Amino acid sequence: MDLPDSMWAARYPTSGPDAGVIRVERVPRPDPGPGEVLVAVAVSGVNPTDWKARFNRTGTGSSWVTPNQDGAGRIVAVGRGVPAQRVGERVWVWQAAWNRAGGTAAEYVAVPADQAVALPSSASYDLGAGLGIPAMTAYHCLFHPGPLRPGDRVLVHGGAGAVGHAAIELARHRGAEVAATVSNAYKAKLAAAAGADLVIDYRTEDVAAAVRRWAPAGVARIVEVDLARNLTTDSAVVAPGGAIAVYARTEQPVLPPWDLMVANARVDFVLVYTIDEDAERAAVEGVTTAVRDGALTPLPGARFSLAEAAAAHDAVQAGHTGKVLIDVGTA
Repeated sequence: MDLPDSMWAARYPTSGPDAGVIRVERVPRPDPGPGEVLVAVAVSGVNPTDWKARFNRTGTGSSWVTPNQDGAGRIVAVGRGVPAQRVGERVWVWQAAWNRAGGTAAEYVAVPADQAVALPSSASYDLGAGLGIPAMTAYHCLFHPGPLRPGDRVLVHGGAGAVGHAAIELARHRGAEVAATVSNAYKAKLAAAAGADLVIDYRTEDVAAAVRRWAPAGVARIVEVDLARNLTTDSAVVAPGGAIAVYARTEQPVLPPWDLMVANARVDFVLVYTIDEDAERAAVEGVTTAVRDGALTPLPGARFSLAEAAAAHDAVQAGHTGKVLIDVGTA
C-alpha cells in the first residue's frame, strides 16, 4: 500500500507562550517501529484527560504533542515482529498518547501492536473510539475487586458520562442490576437507554433512600466520579465487603464514615493509565468480549472535524454531555 509521506495532525507545543494551544498542521507521517502498527485513523475520541494533559505536560520528552488517547481505524502497515496479516485489520486504539508524542488526533498514528485491538465488524468506528479510557476504566472499576455474580447490584454515579455509560452496559452484560445517578432528564434517558434498572436524579431525590429501597442488602460495587460529594451516600448503601471504585480526582478532603468500617468495605482509587499489565490485559479482553457480544453501544454526543480539534477539546472541558468525537476519516 502506497502511503503519503506527510499527514494532517492536530498538535501543540509543550513550552513557550503557546504551550498547550492546539493547531492543525501538515507533518511527517510516522513509521511503525519494531513491535508497532501504523493505524489510519477514522475517528478520534476526546476524554477529559486529553485536554488536561495539554496543561500538565510531562512524560513525552517532546517539544510537540499530538493529543488524544483513544481512536479507531484500520492498520495500514506493521513494524518488525508484527504479523503482516494484521494489515487491513479494523482496530480500536487505547493510550496512544500516554508518555508518547503521537496521539490519535491525526490521520495516522503508530502504536504498540497490543494497543491496537481488533474491532469486530459489527462495531462502528464511533464505538471503537470510545472504548480505551472510558470502557477500560469502567471495566477495572467493576471487576478488579473480583467477579460480579448475576443478580448483584451496582451503583454508578454519573450514569450519562462516558465511564458511567460503559459501566452500566458492562455490569448488565455480566448479569448485574444497576442503579445510576444523573442530574437532569436528558441524562436520565441516556442512563436508562444504557440499561440502568433504576435512574435517580441526585438534584431532586434522596439517593441513599432510593438505593436502600431498591437494594436493601446494599450494592456490591459503586463506580464513583465524585468521592467528596458522595461518600456519605456510598457508605450508607455499600454492601458488606463491597467496593467503591473512584476514577476521578477530588480536590476536597474526605473523612471516611464509620459505616465503611462496619461494612468492611474498600475504597479503590483507579487511574487506568497506571494499572498493571495483567489488569490492562483483563480490561482489554473484557471490553472486547462485550463489544463482540453487542453489549456496548456508542454514547451520543458531538462531532468535530480534525480542523476543529481545538473546539472538540473545548467542548469536553466545558462538560459537554455525551461523547465528543473527531472525524479524521483516513481509514
